[in-house]
Amino acid sequence: MTWTIKFEEKAAKFLKSLNKPQKQQIEAFINELHDTSNPRIKGKALQGRLSSYWCYRVGDYRLICQIKDGELVILVIEIGHRKNIYR
Repeated sequence: MTWTIKFEEKAAKFLKSLNKPQKQQIEAFINELHDTSNPRIKGKALQGRLSSYWCYRVGDYRLICQIKDGELVILVIEIGHRKNIYR
């Protein structure tokens, strides 16, 4: 099963601003998500006001995503450093 990965504008802009090694690390992880049968295995469900989102750890960075099962789409809402992402 192949998932389609889409980016919110803010997440895409942040990804472009990263230096090359960090960007490559995140892109490699996104390619893994693209080919997985169940993207929830690699992530963690968030709680509270963010309960409809999933978090993925990639080094010091976090990807906040929304998984749309009916469409086989993973929407990357935000990417950020682990100390700033949940604020």
